[in-house]
Amino acid sequence: MKKKSLTKQSSITAVFTALVCIATASFTVYVPSTKGYFNIGETMVYMAAILFGPFVGAFSGGVGSMFADLLLGYYYYAPATLIIKAVEGFVTGFLSKKGQGIAKAYTKNELRLFTVLTGALVGGLVTLVGSLYYSGLVKLYSGIVSAENPMSTLFIPASFWSGIGVLAFLMILFIAFISEPEYGFTIISCVSGGLLMVLGYFLYEQFFLGVFAIAEVPINIGQMTIGLIIATPIVRVVRHILPQLKG
Repeated sequence: MKKKSLTKQSSITAVFTALVCIATASFTVYVPSTKGYFNIGETMVYMAAILFGPFVGAFSGGVGSMFADLLLGYYYYAPATLIIKAVEGFVTGFLSKKGQGIAKAYTKNELRLFTVLTGALVGGLVTLVGSLYYSGLVKLYSGIVSAENPMSTLFIPASFWSGIGVLAFLMILFIAFISEPEYGFTIISCVSGGLLMVLGYFLYEQFFLGVFAIAEVPINIGQMTIGLIIATPIVRVVRHILPQLKG
């Protein structure tokens, strides 16, 4: 039985490692005016960590993201990515599991208030970072970001991100009052892991690569925020279909 469980865990880890790599390497949004870009790899890191725990989150997040860096030619980021994304996945998974236990000590109204506050935080981050760093001319790439051959080019106004921020807040508000008052703990677990990712890349770029690392901070915060607003609703749907994954 133990061997069967280990085989299942290994299979899940392998699948999510591949999904993290694919999500990170296959689709990139680049904003020439700010030189900011993000991928959707965080989405899979958070899903792996929340659904299957800290160890699956750590391995798939670290190894999958590292493989993506190598495939895209960002080999100088690969060693740091392995560690930083592993820490992000572990912390997200660990806090998500802890949050489920902590939530039992609070009333539904207290949990709803907490979730509403986290929703305001997420909505504010989406609006602020999106309007400042992801507005204007946007180029969509499959794979490596280069000056040539984007898949598509479009213009995104700042008001688009204001709308997304409001929608994110309303979605979280709806979840808090209709079905899952403790949803805020899931959000905070992603934010905590994501902020460690932001800090990790800042330190690596500042002290090892010698680049202007502070410029990348809001870009990584945006990637974290977009990752969690995509991942957490998907996690809810998966748990509804497969309730054994909750707890």
